[in-house]
Amino acid sequence: MTIRFTKMHGLGNDFVVFDAINQQVTLDETQLRAIADRRFGIGCDQILLVERPRHPDTEFFYRIFNADGGEVEQCGNGARCFARFVHSKGLTDSREIPVGTASGNIRLYLEQGDQVRVNMGRPYFEPAEIPFDAPLRETLYAIDVDGTTVEIGAVSMGNPHAVLLVDDVHHAPVHVLGPAIEQHVRFPRRTNVGFMAVHDRDVVDLRVYERGAGETLACGTGACAAVVSGRLRGLLDEHVEVRLPGGSLVVSWAGDDQPVWMTGPATSVFEGTLDLSELAPR
Repeated sequence: MTIRFTKMHGLGNDFVVFDAINQQVTLDETQLRAIADRRFGIGCDQILLVERPRHPDTEFFYRIFNADGGEVEQCGNGARCFARFVHSKGLTDSREIPVGTASGNIRLYLEQGDQVRVNMGRPYFEPAEIPFDAPLRETLYAIDVDGTTVEIGAVSMGNPHAVLLVDDVHHAPVHVLGPAIEQHVRFPRRTNVGFMAVHDRDVVDLRVYERGAGETLACGTGACAAVVSGRLRGLLDEHVEVRLPGGSLVVSWAGDDQPVWMTGPATSVFEGTLDLSELAPR
């Protein structure tokens, strides 16, 4: 079976996007891992499926699979690529696009050039909503990681995030603490892990170790979670430039139950066809 795909990225966080409306796309975990493999497949951090809407107030349903084959609830960089994909393919004429996801509905806004603004919805803080094992909601939590106590902020942007404050992201222990916290017993569905250095009240540096993908060049929901956590700690203003290894996003949050807004680029790289029968199992 041969299916068409588009390779895209948002600040280097890269995706293989499938139109599952005009062609049949049924992929199991083995196939998803093989597609994501950078030596034996196409190579990507996540795989995105564009599906027909499941709710009358939306135009599409948006599914996200990590490189390990697991389906996840949300992806901010992917959402921007999703918006550019459906518009460039003629699947919608809208410049404001309501989209359903596994974590609820979001709205995507096509801006000038390659910029896309996304209403990411409100953040969630109650431990059961993240989910995170804690008796009460706190701004910061102390967790034990291999015998060392680490302080984190925990927040959900439709997917779980742990945010650590560091002095310098270049020397942060991303590849030591990242996988340890990702699979920490207090995060029953695992978590994304952000390492944030605050430069000013409106500028931060961030590296993110993503659940099921490892460190990526950019993470949209991670940028949103970092700004929310920084705001709760009293460190940041409402509008913040988040500098990631792949480039910058602008994240805004007015606080309380207000939605988080994220703006950044989305870029198409190439298109192709994939013969599923030739995928090497990974």
